Amino acid sequence: MTAEQLLEKTYAAFNARDVDRALSAMHPEVAWPNGMEGGCVHGHRGIREYWTRQWGLIDPRVEPRGFEWEPDGRVAVDVHQVVRDLAGRVVKDEMVRHVYRLEAGLIRSMEIRSGPSRGAGAPGPTRTGP
Repeated sequence: MTAEQLLEKTYAAFNARDVDRALSAMHPEVAWPNGMEGGCVHGHRGIREYWTRQWGLIDPRVEPRGFEWEPDGRVAVDVHQVVRDLAGRVVKDEMVRHVYRLEAGLIRSMEIRSGPSRGAGAPGPTRTGP
């Protein structure tokens, strides 16, 4: 499985609220940003607890729009993020950049950056490799 396929599978699992499937793509000691409260959560248990809490407050959807390899080997993903409140009202609609470090075919860490790379947001996914 390519890095892009692994990440697409993970985004699809997140959007389907399938925590087990999403966690299967992650290293047991994964470091994950807490985009709601700040800081970072660690490991499968930390992510499960964070996402469960998050989904009880908001309804986020994330769609990858493009993949790019960074010079240090990490994979950057331009993401269209739509966040709704639990009544379905859009509270945020924006492009963000998620940057992943992979280890042994699993997600080891992710960071959130504001704003996409150049050319992001164009229709359909774009890919550039190493």
